[in-house]
Amino acid sequence: MPVLIVTARKRTTITSLLRISLNSLLAFFLLLVTGCATTGGTKRESIKWYSLEEGKVLAKRLNRPCVVDFHFSRGCPRCEKLEKYVYSNREIIHKLNTEFIPIRIELSGELTPEEKALGERFKYNNECLLLFMDPEGNVIKDPSGKNLCFVDYIEPEWFIRYLDMAKQRALR
Repeated sequence: MPVLIVTARKRTTITSLLRISLNSLLAFFLLLVTGCATTGGTKRESIKWYSLEEGKVLAKRLNRPCVVDFHFSRGCPRCEKLEKYVYSNREIIHKLNTEFIPIRIELSGELTPEEKALGERFKYNNECLLLFMDPEGNVIKDPSGKNLCFVDYIEPEWFIRYLDMAKQRALR
């Protein structure tokens, strides 16, 4: 049976190898954690929402149509789906920020008289609602003549086509 003889010199070598291995392992984990933190910390582009009041002023000044989203931040499946599948799409984010004035009206808070009047004009009944308006504040009708959009789910590709159609109708 072989006998393991550990001398002081071998013990130093083993200790050095263990120390190097532990330091390498520690460095690896530090890089991993730092890399994850850096990657997770990169700023993701998002929609720059405006209030109804400031959005209408910007729309006139920049001659852009508006997307008005009567929105619940919590507890509304339609609003949550729009957030998750539509408002997170890079192309939609870019279009809304550069070709439209995105306006968000938070329904879980107190509405201004102007926000309330706009919602009541379309009989929104304090439910989520999506409107498209020209730079003058006139609601853009879709090809079927409807003023508004109540949907359970919108495919991002469809929404992009709808944005293009709304922009074309708004700027005639």
